[in-house]
Amino acid sequence: MPKINGNEIRMGNILEHNGGLWVAVKIDHVKPGKGGAFAQVEMKNLRNGSKLNERFRSADKVEKVRLEQKDQQFLYENDGMLVFMDNDTFEQIELPADILGERRPLLQDGMIIKIEYHESEALSASLPTKVVCKIVETEPVVKGQTAANSFKPAVLDNGLRIMVPPFIEQDTDIIVHTETMEYSERDKNSIILSSFVD
Repeated sequence: MPKINGNEIRMGNILEHNGGLWVAVKIDHVKPGKGGAFAQVEMKNLRNGSKLNERFRSADKVEKVRLEQKDQQFLYENDGMLVFMDNDTFEQIELPADILGERRPLLQDGMIIKIEYHESEALSASLPTKVVCKIVETEPVVKGQTAANSFKPAVLDNGLRIMVPPFIEQDTDIIVHTETMEYSERDKNSIILSSFVD
């Protein structure tokens, strides 16, 4: 594994430190009046989620870890475990459902997601940036209300509650941004379909 100097740590770097694997989530470069400059690095443990604040001087050497990313297909959930398949080898792996945290409801059958591995250990899973969801419940559209005034609450087909623009109706397919878990736009396919129905 390549070793880097303490002042070369960047956000998102995976570091092997104190026997754990950590992702750098926040970095402040500090130049005190006395003594040498250092990087104050906030890190999150990839295995248990604990946090650590560490000071690295430029002379400190730290191991930078490269994770291998694989696209894997979600098959099903069983007893709190998510089952994924590698479409090249057809090998299946199980990961705890909480690896996705609050984004778990956005995972859909057959969805391809990125799983990051360190050697053969799966450490993280990330959803596509945007997913299509259906609105199953929201207030009716009020005539004359423009999109600029306000958002209204809506319930998605996966049970998540989000805010949507006032012109969005029940049974509309929308695109949800998985990072922010917020409404992004109306799904283009549902717009085309509704124009045929009207």
